[in-house]
Amino acid sequence: MTIKLDNRPLYLQVIDQLRLDIENGIYKEKEKLPSEFLLAKHLGVSRATLREALRILEEENVIIRRHGVGTFINAKPLFNSGIEQLTSITDMILQAGMKPGTIFLSNSVKAPTDNDIRGFNCSEEEEITVIDRVRTANGEPVIYCIDKIQTKHLPSTYSHEESLFDLLEMKAGRRISYAVTHIEPLGYHEKISQILNCDPETSLLLLKQMHYDDNDEPVLFSLNYFKADTFSFHVVRKRL
Repeated sequence: MTIKLDNRPLYLQVIDQLRLDIENGIYKEKEKLPSEFLLAKHLGVSRATLREALRILEEENVIIRRHGVGTFINAKPLFNSGIEQLTSITDMILQAGMKPGTIFLSNSVKAPTDNDIRGFNCSEEEEITVIDRVRTANGEPVIYCIDKIQTKHLPSTYSHEESLFDLLEMKAGRRISYAVTHIEPLGYHEKISQILNCDPETSLLLLKQMHYDDNDEPVLFSLNYFKADTFSFHVVRKRL
C-alpha cells in the first residue's frame, strides 16, 4: 500500500489514512499498531513522516505511546460534552443513551474545614454532609464522585440513587443555576483508578465544582473523577 499523493504534506495524508483504517476496524480500540518500520513500509512513507503523523495523533488522543511497549489505539470516549453546559451526571449519562446507576460508598457528617467555611460562606458550627458514590453507565463504573452539601439543606431521608441536582431543587428549593469549575488532569490514582477499573495507563480528569443557586448562593461542592478514555469535554470560545 502507498499513500496517494495530493497537494497536502505527506504526514497529513498519513493521519487521514490511519484514521480511516481505525474507522474501518483495521486497527481496533486498545489494539497495538505494527512497529514503525512495518507501518512506514506498509504506507510507503519514511519513518520520519510516520513519526510526525503519530505525534499529532497522540496529541489528539487518538493513539497512546507506551515507552518500550508500543503504540496503541485509544478507545473512543463514550461521552462527549460541552463543558459550558451544566447538567447533572445522571442527565449526562441519559443523553448518551445509557442507563445511569449508583454505587453508594459512604455518607458522613463532618465539621466544616477551612476551605468549606470559605467556599460555602458558612460558620464553624454548621455541619457538612460528605457523600462518596460511584456513578455507573450500563452497569460500568465511569465516575467517582465526592459531594459536599451543607447538612441543613438535605431532607432527613433521601435516596443515594437520586440526582443531587433534583434533590436540592425538589426537596430543598435550591435550584442549581451555574457552577465554577476547575479541571485537573491526573495520572493513575491508587484508590480511585482501581474502583473505576482503569488500566494503568488510563488517566483521570478531575472536575472541582462549586455549584450556585439562582440567588448566587453556594449549595454543592463536587469532586468528580472521570475516566479520561471514557469522557471528552470541550468548550466553545467566542471572541469578544
